[in-house]
Parts: sequence; C-alpha cells; structure tokens
Amino acid sequence: MDIHIKNMVCDRCVMVVSTIFKEAGIDNANVQLGKVTVENPIDSEIFKQVVIRLKQVGFETINDSKSQLTEQIKTLAVDYVYQNKWDEKLNFSDYLVDRLHLDYPYLSTLFSSVEVSTIELLVYDEKTLSEIAWEMGYSSVGHLSGQFKRITGFRPSYFKNMKEQKRKPINDV
Repeated sequence: MDIHIKNMVCDRCVMVVSTIFKEAGIDNANVQLGKVTVENPIDSEIFKQVVIRLKQVGFETINDSKSQLTEQIKTLAVDYVYQNKWDEKLNFSDYLVDRLHLDYPYLSTLFSSVEVSTIELLVYDEKTLSEIAWEMGYSSVGHLSGQFKRITGFRPSYFKNMKEQKRKPINDV
C-alpha cells in the first residue's frame, strides 16, 4: 500500500515522517520523498492519527492521482536542481519523462493546471533566467522563454516581477 505525502522535500522530512509512522506502531514503513509504502493495511483509527500528526508538522496525505503526480514532479525538480542532476547535461523535460514514463507536454499541462503556476525558480529571484536555462538543460534563454510562454501564456519576466506577491517557502510549493 502506497501513501502519498505532500511537502516532503528533504532527508529531514523523511526522518520526521518515519518517526511518525514508528510512533504509531507501523515499523515496516518504507519512507521515501513523497511516498510511504507499507506491506499491510493500516487500521483506520491508527491511520487517522497518523494523518493528524502529519498535518501538525506540515505534511498532508494526497489521495487523487493528479495531485500525486504533481508532487512527484516537485520532488524530481528538487532532486534535479539541488542534487546537481543538471550537471549531467540532461534536459529537465527528458529527466521527467525518463523517471515518470509519461510525455512531457502532458506532465507540464497537468502541473500547470493543478498548481496554477509553473517554474517556481522564476518567482524567487535567486537565479537569473540564464542560470535557470543552463541548469535546466535548455539550449538558450530564448528556448526556455519560448517554451514557458507557449505553456503558460506569459513571459518569464512576468513571474519574476511577481516575487513579492507569490513568495512562499519551498514546503508550500
């Protein structure tokens, strides 16, 4: 049985979720970013307590498949950028397709429809558009900008200018 969990973005998140499951008496839980796998069904009362405890520390269980796939995309994006997967010169879109075995246009459209946003790196002014394009494996800034506008209908600069309105912690992404 797989339990998908929103807002898991680091090893500390895995540790916290593992602890919650162990405290609930579920010792055989295999905890990974965004997902917990258990061999046997969990008693409904125990599961309710786990859900409550997860919410207390900022996590949520995800039940619908679109939200689950969106969380997988977020987890892979964090992995790709912060674990320097881009250093292998693999386009981010190819990376997602390889890991999720789905077409990139479908993944991109689904993500945008569920999250009502796209590339969060643009909102956070931490990197220039050139840095983002290079790190994500695009051949040029123009290619990234064109694809971004085609998918969202907006220029990347529009999102960069929204940083004050949209800025939120990574666990809210």
